[in-house]
Amino acid sequence: MDIKMYGTTWCGDCKRAKAFFERHDIEYDWFDTDTNEEFENYVKSLNNGNRVVPTIIFSDGSMLVEPSDEDLAEKLLIK
Repeated sequence: MDIKMYGTTWCGDCKRAKAFFERHDIEYDWFDTDTNEEFENYVKSLNNGNRVVPTIIFSDGSMLVEPSDEDLAEKLLIK
């Protein structure tokens, strides 16, 4: 599954989501919205003008914004 995560290095929810993916050996692409205005603008376009991170896009076109570990486990069918 192709996963794209947009976030910042200082965001606690981003750190937690990254740790979740690493703990479950799930590959993802990381896009830092602090270092690239294009990424920031993309996140804002998806979230009604707000920079809400992490914004995670999945290969099926679905999106999770600030998901909990439980949300990620449900989406990725992890028990």
